[in-house]
Amino acid sequence: MKRSIPISALEPQPDLDDRPREECGVFGVSTPHGEGVAQLTFFGLFALQHRGQEAAGIAVSDGNRVRMHKDSGLVNSVFTPETMAPLTGYHSIGHTRYSTTGANAHRNIQPFLVETMHGPLSVAHNGNLVNAPALRDELLNRGFGLTATSDTEVLTLMLAAAGGTSWEERLERTLPAWKGAYSLVVLVNDRVIAVRDPWGFRPMSVGRLPHGGYAVASETCALNTLGCVDIDEVKPGEIVTLHGAELHRRNALAPATASARCTFEFVYFSRPDSVWAGRNMHHVRQRLGEELAVEHAVDADVVIPVPDSSVPAAIGYSRASGIPHNDGLIKNRYIGRTFIEPTQDLRERGVALKFNALSENLVGKRVVMIDDSLVRGTTAGPLVKMIRDAGATEVHLLITCPPITHACHFGVDMGHDDDLMAARLNIEEMRDHIGADSLGFLSLDGMMRAIAGDEVGGYCNGCFTGSYPIEVSQAQPKLGFEGVLA
Repeated sequence: MKRSIPISALEPQPDLDDRPREECGVFGVSTPHGEGVAQLTFFGLFALQHRGQEAAGIAVSDGNRVRMHKDSGLVNSVFTPETMAPLTGYHSIGHTRYSTTGANAHRNIQPFLVETMHGPLSVAHNGNLVNAPALRDELLNRGFGLTATSDTEVLTLMLAAAGGTSWEERLERTLPAWKGAYSLVVLVNDRVIAVRDPWGFRPMSVGRLPHGGYAVASETCALNTLGCVDIDEVKPGEIVTLHGAELHRRNALAPATASARCTFEFVYFSRPDSVWAGRNMHHVRQRLGEELAVEHAVDADVVIPVPDSSVPAAIGYSRASGIPHNDGLIKNRYIGRTFIEPTQDLRERGVALKFNALSENLVGKRVVMIDDSLVRGTTAGPLVKMIRDAGATEVHLLITCPPITHACHFGVDMGHDDDLMAARLNIEEMRDHIGADSLGFLSLDGMMRAIAGDEVGGYCNGCFTGSYPIEVSQAQPKLGFEGVLA
């Protein structure tokens, strides 16, 4: 969940992409030989960089001592040969962050690391707990001191204080108190433990390393990067222990009666080469485009994607509609999060910092522009204008999911309900605001046909329907814990 900044009022560090923000990526590895576990974790996080670009961290255990390095920035800037050199051992976890609970502050960077009576404990988390305020108050009432404003610290301290003869048993005793989304990697002195919430909101998979040991990651693309085989999903409510050459699995909590996989993982978040629930993301996105072509037929000359995430859907739309597919926008993939404030001219033309139009492919054309989502609407209008200015005679904007009308409480930064364009305006009002000749959204049924086929249920669509799989009345705003710790 992230803040999206209006083009007309950019501040330093502008975010010029009006999409739901990344959630976080977690990674863990355990080997019997202890060669290069920090390096394996680095490359695992590098493959998960798309899930969060605010900060990154790695913790490594040699069996007795845990060493950690974490900082703000992208994975390849946080970790250098110098910072990696001390990170030696057999077991490692890592995290790449976008803040979904707690501000983008150094105190909230993961993994968290504490010393306990049972030895060191380090935790990294993807997701959001909807009952974090109550759990945090309980810790404070028990005399715990809190140093961060993240629900991950709450998880860590609860686990540190749990009773039991093993960390797996302590997890089993603690998990029932956690309500919401959590895919966790836990590092203790002699192993890595992965656990997933019983609803299965966020993806997590485990695989066997080619030279011994195991790795676990938010997405299969990270495991494929390391050459893992025998890749399998960590089941909802399951605890998976990585202990050198050994892998142990146990059901800690019964899976929820109805699972709640996040549909936005399929629409946008996960990397196109990742697989979840047996479905390849790129293939699903092509099917989203095909369904869009069935529901929103447009008399046009060319189909273009808003790069990069909408490319598969544009291919699918073109294939189903018979309208030629081509590039119409070129994306500057290296803009990142700039710390240099744009000039007034660039501030007014803010979208041009990230995209340029290919006028040769647009002039005189009736254009169908495919995008994966419309959140606040801050970039859609400038993109439509850019395509018109490049010579297009018509611009039809089609979105590969339904209108987003409600906030997410399970780890996606979409802002509050009032921030969402579709929560305030109907489709015709949105079309008029954006300046498109037509605006169309894929229906909920069409989206689910593309994602799940004939499968009925098992997915969370709360951001589209306002109907959440669990009670969210206790959910805290992203910066809800920032009042005391400034």
